[in-house]
Amino acid sequence: MIRIQSYRNLRVIRWLFGFLGALIATVLIAVYWVADGVQANFYTTSWIGNTFGGGEKWVQNQVIDMYVAPDGTVFTNSPWDEGGREAGVYKNGDAIARAADLHGWERFGGIAVTADQKYMYVSMLQGHVDGKGNDYPPAKTSWFCVRRFDLSGKPAPFAGGNGWDKSMLIVSDKNEVSGLATIGSELYVAVRDENIVRVYNKKTLKEIRNFSVPNPTKIAVDKRNTLWIIQNQKDGDSAQISHYTKAGNRLPQVINNVPGANAIAVDDQNRLLVADNGKNQQILIYNIKNQPTQVGTFGLKGGVYAERPGEVGNLKFYGITGIGVDAKGNIYVNSSGFNQGDNTQAIKTGTDIRKFSPSGKMQWQVVGLPFVDNADADPKFNGTHVYTIHDHYIMDYSKPAGKQWIYFAYSLNPFKYPQDIRLRVAHGSVFFRRIQGKPFMYFTDMFGGFLHAYRFNPATDGEVAIPSVMFQGTSANEEQVKPDSWPPNQPQIGDWIWQDKNGNGAFDKGEFDKSSRDYPYQGGWWVDSKGDVWKTLRIQSGIRHFPLQGIDSKGNPIYSYSSMKKFTTPEQIKDIRRIEYFPKTDTMYLSGFTQRYPAAYDDGKAFGSEIFRYDNWNKGNRKERWRIAVPYDGQANPQVLTASMSIAGDYVFIVTVRTAEVYIYNKLTGAFVTKLKPGPEVANESGWIDIPYGIRAFQRANGEYLVFVEEDAKAKVIMYSLPRRIPVQKTSST
Repeated sequence: MIRIQSYRNLRVIRWLFGFLGALIATVLIAVYWVADGVQANFYTTSWIGNTFGGGEKWVQNQVIDMYVAPDGTVFTNSPWDEGGREAGVYKNGDAIARAADLHGWERFGGIAVTADQKYMYVSMLQGHVDGKGNDYPPAKTSWFCVRRFDLSGKPAPFAGGNGWDKSMLIVSDKNEVSGLATIGSELYVAVRDENIVRVYNKKTLKEIRNFSVPNPTKIAVDKRNTLWIIQNQKDGDSAQISHYTKAGNRLPQVINNVPGANAIAVDDQNRLLVADNGKNQQILIYNIKNQPTQVGTFGLKGGVYAERPGEVGNLKFYGITGIGVDAKGNIYVNSSGFNQGDNTQAIKTGTDIRKFSPSGKMQWQVVGLPFVDNADADPKFNGTHVYTIHDHYIMDYSKPAGKQWIYFAYSLNPFKYPQDIRLRVAHGSVFFRRIQGKPFMYFTDMFGGFLHAYRFNPATDGEVAIPSVMFQGTSANEEQVKPDSWPPNQPQIGDWIWQDKNGNGAFDKGEFDKSSRDYPYQGGWWVDSKGDVWKTLRIQSGIRHFPLQGIDSKGNPIYSYSSMKKFTTPEQIKDIRRIEYFPKTDTMYLSGFTQRYPAAYDDGKAFGSEIFRYDNWNKGNRKERWRIAVPYDGQANPQVLTASMSIAGDYVFIVTVRTAEVYIYNKLTGAFVTKLKPGPEVANESGWIDIPYGIRAFQRANGEYLVFVEEDAKAKVIMYSLPRRIPVQKTSST
């Protein structure tokens, strides 16, 4: 034992320990901080829903057509990808290239693609741009083109080409290109709405002939160099596959018993593969030596709705938009889910490309699933079950970044529930709740225009979310709803609540509870832990509270206008926007614009400039605990705007629109804690936050925080993992 001989020696030892402690703290601070004041290393960045993390590698958010080359290279096309991969190139499970300069300057992708040994040919649209000359269309005009690229994705100009780089072949100024194929030196271009197939010389891209085909779309070329063409009606209800010579002469063979025909290819055995995108969700295989005869199928009949509905499986397809076969007989299938595209928000979401051996064993899969979407965790399972609008993921947090998620289920069934609003509105975010022990998912769109609840019944519907309840606010544009407005049977004036009383998931007569006309401009929605619904209406009497009245015999939560409560907006908030209420502590969090920090302009989706916390909200002695001025400068260039908030554990989390930075505040004091930025795992980047609930925070049983953030550029959800006690940043929060 060492004995301390004197008080003086004790002071020296204490000083040494203090010095060492300060030195260690200094080293730790040096480790934690980076140049811009953002604390690093205490959190990790990950992502959900995309095979790749970002940078130059990501899977596009939709695929409408796909061509597979003999060597197994996969070429894709889509009308829009936020990050600019409208036309992608994949091989061996890797994203190897994309068509350059096909995004921005009024350029868009399309719905057809093909390739040969030297080039890929991509259907596209070039719109008018003010101030541009002959390299762009005149005002009020668009060019529907085929654009030529080399196989690395660089534009390949040609004599007589159009566009600023002369790589565009103008096919029409009225109708889009709907199908592409090549035979030898010729390029075949289908234009459905002009009932024509045009044929071009591939070298010169001069038209050499054309022939009439009613409603032509996808084209496949067989081993005899004859054409098989899908003919789809505009309403999509009927389709047939017809046979033509390359000169355009109609041959007698026809397939007219596949109403859901949506993609087509010829395999190495000269068999015709047809995607049945109807209820079967299969690939049908035909012997085409004489009159086509079906000789087999590929994939489970019923697709993702076979066996346990909604649960993903290797051979369970959903929304087939592309098929192909390479020279070795390997089969490639893309599923893009279901979205009818009736709504301006409805860009198709989801890409799921799979390669199979000839025997049907999956070789690889790449996916890009969420787009303008965010995740929420089922509170029952400690963060291991996570949901987005259409998808269910199972998480394993012991795995590396980007590998923690497994795509488990697709929760939309258009065949059983054709009135599901997710078929019309593809973007927004969900609240996942357990109410009286039962799971419910609530969905609101990117403008907060409605709130839709879904129930689950594993015995009848597996993993499918069943339309259950919908809140709709007063229309802003018309006093009376038009008779043909969607959904059917809705009240003509004012607010309404729909409840699926007969359990069929459809908007039937007698299922609506209506109210008088209310203030039409909404600010926010919230579903608390008890299942009560809250909404804000941007006025001084703008808080509406719908207490849960129980669960009916079909499993639907019950709400009514007769039980609705109204609250006056606190006087400090001049334009209320978001709301989160916690019944266990009777705590209310509100955001909006204030007299101190007013809105720079009127933006219906805006979050506001301040957050307020109120204690004892329902107890009659309501008290403002704190108010936080959040990042907001509508006049800055670029603008500084806050998008969303989420409260979990000891903290308030917010996220900004353009930089997607997460600001964290102490829930008790309102003090700024720290700021997060996307890490190197996602190439230090994120797209904008484009939905009102673009951030969701969840605290696990071990105290760890999960923070889910929308990432609209590259088809994923960013996920941050943080410790129970988050280190406090010493620099400014702005």
